[in-house]
Amino acid sequence: MEIFKYMTEYDYEQLVLCQDEQSGLKAIIAIHDTTLGPALGGTRMWTYETEGDAIEDALRLAKGMTYKNAAAGLNLGGGKTVIIGDPKKHKNEEMFRAFGRYIQGLNGRYITAEDVGTTVQDMDLIHEETDYVTGISPAFGSSGNPSPVTAYGVYRGMKAAAKEGFGSDSLEGKTVAVQGVGNVAFNLCRHLHEEGAHLVVTDINKEAVQRAVEEFGAKAVDPDDIYSVDCDIYAPCALGATINDDTIPQLKAKVIAGAANNQLKDTKHGDILHEKGIVYTPDYVINAGGVINVADELHGYNKERAMKRVETIYDNVSRVFEISRRDGIPTYEAADRMAEERIERMRRSRSQFLQNGHHILSRK
Repeated sequence: MEIFKYMTEYDYEQLVLCQDEQSGLKAIIAIHDTTLGPALGGTRMWTYETEGDAIEDALRLAKGMTYKNAAAGLNLGGGKTVIIGDPKKHKNEEMFRAFGRYIQGLNGRYITAEDVGTTVQDMDLIHEETDYVTGISPAFGSSGNPSPVTAYGVYRGMKAAAKEGFGSDSLEGKTVAVQGVGNVAFNLCRHLHEEGAHLVVTDINKEAVQRAVEEFGAKAVDPDDIYSVDCDIYAPCALGATINDDTIPQLKAKVIAGAANNQLKDTKHGDILHEKGIVYTPDYVINAGGVINVADELHGYNKERAMKRVETIYDNVSRVFEISRRDGIPTYEAADRMAEERIERMRRSRSQFLQNGHHILSRK
């Protein structure tokens, strides 16, 4: 991998390699773009086959956070960390405290949070060395479990998608097929049930399915059957890439809106949905409730303020559909364009400010 060539092509700002021999820390911090503000993105711990794979993953995820934060209307850029190692075997206090010192050394350019393979307890250890971390224990003034907030954001986004697909944002009487009934999806099901939607659910965890059946009157189906369910809305809330060559021909839903990341297996599948007239709600726009919530911690966490901000996901999703219609492009492209337009507006504004300042100094 030609790192500088890659960073130049996709406009990355910084790549930081961190190591601490005593604790075994091997971490990569990627900062993609700080036009809107300091880079915010979680710390992932994973067993990568090669160091190149780890670097590529950090870069890819950092860019994704730039778009997610921009689309959410946050004054934050995009960054990400990957720690190379098995989260079940290689964690120790020294590792996360050493990592915290590296974050502190960036002096606020990067703010981290929990991600795959890391926990609230790990964030607390990082917090021992730096304030540039979110998602810490509520005892430190954190927001706590983000799942209910993420779910509420998905619910709001689904209502906006329903308005686009059916002409009304009411979900009463609509049949929603929910793939996966984890923490976020279960809370989503609660909101849908309270509004009077009919639920069809599936999960490899039978206990989770049974809980949804008992509490919300949901109908259970086998995992392979969820795609062909006769429904209004398909809500992917488990693994990514469930919208693909095999599943699209089975879908009967008019609207796709769910919490999962990377729902499209390939961008061509977003093109296919667009051609079919299926309303696809881009994942990083609709599932931004979690990052909106932890971002509020940077101002001293206020739940009421955070939830009001999460409600704006409805407007963000609606804006994606407007851009899609305006430019005649699929919604996944429209989401990227919305994020890019916001970043570009800030760049122009900043450039104009600097030019004006230069003219003032020249006249002096």
